[in-house]
Amino acid sequence: MTAHQQIAPAMSREQMDALVEGHYRAEESGDLEAIVEGFTPDAEHDVAGRPGGPLHGGDQIEGFYRALLAELRIERFEPVRRWYGDDHVVDESILHATADGHPFGLEGRGRPVRTRFLHIFDFSDGLISRESAWIDLGAVQQQLSG
Repeated sequence: MTAHQQIAPAMSREQMDALVEGHYRAEESGDLEAIVEGFTPDAEHDVAGRPGGPLHGGDQIEGFYRALLAELRIERFEPVRRWYGDDHVVDESILHATADGHPFGLEGRGRPVRTRFLHIFDFSDGLISRESAWIDLGAVQQQLSG
């Protein structure tokens, strides 16, 4: 390793937890500014199955959350388990929300939704550099059908 190649120290579990929990609290409160501030300027955001592929940067990420939170009022994330790497976290949780609009193209009519979520958060420079999310849309469809 040369003098110019330096490996950044791994983040602590506490630091990673603070970023993930801060992200979830911002979603719960609908605080778009706080959501974007938790990401690096060049961050990537991907939701499995979302048309169009990954989003990049604060403006695109804010646009996604603005649209999502207009349709789905997030009440809380119930922790299930969390796995840690040097610069990433895999978080499994249960999303508790109210479908006010047409989340995921389904008519909400103010009905409660409870579904499993899997997130992978990558970190860089003390912020989230990438978020990948998988949601159990089958459970959402079952709860909002009819």
